[in-house]
Amino acid sequence: VFCCVCLCLLPVSQHALAVVVEVYEGAKSVQLTCQYVGLILTNPTVLWTRNDLDPKSRNQRYSGRTSVRPDGLEMKDFSLTLTKPKLTDSGNYTCSISNGRNERKLTDVQLHVKAVMVLLVLLLLLILVVVSGGLLFHFRHYFMPGELQMFRHMRSSWFLC
Repeated sequence: VFCCVCLCLLPVSQHALAVVVEVYEGAKSVQLTCQYVGLILTNPTVLWTRNDLDPKSRNQRYSGRTSVRPDGLEMKDFSLTLTKPKLTDSGNYTCSISNGRNERKLTDVQLHVKAVMVLLVLLLLLILVVVSGGLLFHFRHYFMPGELQMFRHMRSSWFLC
């Protein structure tokens, strides 16, 4: 029996490999998943970086809004929880593990924070459709041709009295 395996290497955008996470602005929180399979390096440091921010400086926009699992090292789960996501939090995040000499990229996450305005507009449109439908149903007798003639007749008779 002869077996042939073909391997095709195609150029793939880095964004195509990233996990895409979508959340509405102001949600309670969003989780950027990062799990590790393999041996943990000695004295590991987990790094979450964003490609458009300087990794060496602490960015104040995230102050008090990020957390990781306290048992993350034992569970090999380095997921980042970001509370109250903002539109400016949208971007590409990378989770890496390092021991000071070697750094291994674990995952890329593309975060899209959507404006709440879109949700409000859709909600208002739904309310408008429901209310206008209810009004049309309630006043339907004014729009029916047969009853409309009778209404005109009754109206003219009423003025004569």
